Amino acid sequence: MDTIALVTGANRGIGLATAQRLRADGCTVVAGTRSGEAPDGLPAVVLDVRDPQSIDRAFTEVEERFGAVTLLVANAGITRDTLLMRMSDEDIDEVLQANLAGSIRLARRAMKGMIRAKGGCVIFMGSVVWALGSSGQVNYAASKAGLVGAARSLAREVGSRGIRVNVIAPGFVETDMTAVLDDETRSSILTGIPLGRYAQAAEIADAVSFLAHASYITGAVIPVDGGLGMGH
Repeated sequence: MDTIALVTGANRGIGLATAQRLRADGCTVVAGTRSGEAPDGLPAVVLDVRDPQSIDRAFTEVEERFGAVTLLVANAGITRDTLLMRMSDEDIDEVLQANLAGSIRLARRAMKGMIRAKGGCVIFMGSVVWALGSSGQVNYAASKAGLVGAARSLAREVGSRGIRVNVIAPGFVETDMTAVLDDETRSSILTGIPLGRYAQAAEIADAVSFLAHASYITGAVIPVDGGLGMGH
């Protein structure tokens, strides 16, 4: 049976690399983006993870065009970094809505098709900061920590139906999000990474591909962080 994969935030960075890798694996891949467009010839749907109606419309369109989604990669996310004492209510709400609530809603909508298909795979894109913590990222770290609890709870709910739910926890990756860091910050981060370098987006995509095929792994957090979060 053809695997229908929906990857959110697939217009660049980790999401794009993941979509390309899954396509190479033989999946039918649809990119969920706010613009409804994606590069590299990928079919795309309009999807704003902060909007429950947008989520439902996107899934309905994918189902009508390709079939039920049996592989969901909830990758879309945002940051609003600053010290907590300076963090606005909007900074808190927007990050939690996009990163945590959006991912939970995506998984909820995906369950319909996966239960009918008697199987499926959900992968949440977390972060090393879920356990390590990160100064200036209270909102972001909380959203990523929440994904672990959500994934493990859902894994217990739907495991008997052949549906697996896991989290990938990347460290620092060479993307637009890290490109804005100044040289001093980049150097200080590298000192804490045993492998001594940032990850490439394709290396995160490798982990997604692995989990998509790892039929006896569920409720797991897979670190892809060069050793940065070791022991946490």
